[in-house]
Amino acid sequence: MSKFTFIKLVIAVVLFNPGFIIGLQSTDTFGNLAYAAEKKTPKKTRRTPAMREKIYNQIARAQKFLDEGNKAESVEVIDRLKRRMKQLNSYEKAKVWQFEGFMHFNDNDLMAAVKSFEKVIAEENIPEAFELSTLYGIAQIYMQAQDFGNALLYIDRWADLKGEMTDKSHAFKARILYAQKDWQGSLKSIDNAIAYREAEKKVAKENWLSLKRALHFELKQPKKVTEVSEKLVRLFPQKGKYWVELANMYGETNQVRKQLAVMEAAYQQGFIEKKSDFKALAQLYYFNGAPFKAATILTEQLAAGTLEEDIQTLRFLAQAWSSAKDHAKAIPVLKSASKIAEDGNMDARLVEVYINLEDWDNAIKAGQDAIKKGELKNPGNVHVWMGKARYNLKQYASAIKSFQMAKKEQSVKKTADQWLRFVEKEKRNEERLKLAQSSVGA
Repeated sequence: MSKFTFIKLVIAVVLFNPGFIIGLQSTDTFGNLAYAAEKKTPKKTRRTPAMREKIYNQIARAQKFLDEGNKAESVEVIDRLKRRMKQLNSYEKAKVWQFEGFMHFNDNDLMAAVKSFEKVIAEENIPEAFELSTLYGIAQIYMQAQDFGNALLYIDRWADLKGEMTDKSHAFKARILYAQKDWQGSLKSIDNAIAYREAEKKVAKENWLSLKRALHFELKQPKKVTEVSEKLVRLFPQKGKYWVELANMYGETNQVRKQLAVMEAAYQQGFIEKKSDFKALAQLYYFNGAPFKAATILTEQLAAGTLEEDIQTLRFLAQAWSSAKDHAKAIPVLKSASKIAEDGNMDARLVEVYINLEDWDNAIKAGQDAIKKGELKNPGNVHVWMGKARYNLKQYASAIKSFQMAKKEQSVKKTADQWLRFVEKEKRNEERLKLAQSSVGA
């Protein structure tokens, strides 16, 4: 069912029910949507004429035709009544206009419907409840038609006649003002609606709180947004989206510990579904000193197919495993990343992991692959690492060449120079030792 069809169905229930269209009583209501019009007995009683039985029967007949799908016959009955308007009293006229308005509404001709309903309230001496519910209904139709100015005009006319606002009418007005981007006015109305309801010891409606949250967001009031988000979680803990929204707001307001706690709770309850939220949780774990948890959740979601094996995700996963001191698990991740990378930066990361594991041969091989692919962000680091690996393998000449290459990069020049002097000294010492051993042997 489309949104428009749903709205139409709701208003149809409001406008077209036997008690409303043809009832002889003077307390016509718009059903749930006209809650504000029916909640209390009108302040004063109007002297209103009664509907005569023959007019009642004609309107009932028109309704029967409409119920049976015979619209043409229904229209003919109403047209005959309209031709006799001078013979009808004000209440009977109002009922005819009301029926005509519904038929226009049922045809999706909203403006024609409004014109008919305006004729209802133009009649004098109709029941006050009838006028109130019609005013409220016109406001709703204008809202549906996105004519927010007239929607506001009619809800204000309704309030003037009734002499007060109720929780639902405050909420309705808040929606109108929100549509007009009157954030402050809308906030005032929705706050009144919530306060009215809570004063009656009732729980504030979920969509009202959601509107209040959106308004504080538009007004750039992050602390207020956070407060409403906390309330939504407290009142509707089964709704996962509110947990994630609250976590995001804790992050926005620099309450990182709370952000992590709420996000973790959401994850444990199975509320996290979006890949962006899984990544956000992993980042929270990582930057709050829990890289193992970060790596675990990324690995699980990659295996589940929730996350894609792209460069960014694989890089982060490898970094998490390395930070968790589980360098061995970072190796296959970086190898997978290397296969899809166009540059050598993943191979460069692999060099560092092999260095940490003291796997000198593989460190050198990964370094060679990195240099071959090129476009390195920090080529100097790769040369330094390769120099260290070659030094540990006592490949002093090759190590010296690596450090000489590293010295060309300003970012590692000092480190490379220190290592170069050290390795050159070690090489000379080894040469002297070999020479001494050779002399003894001679």
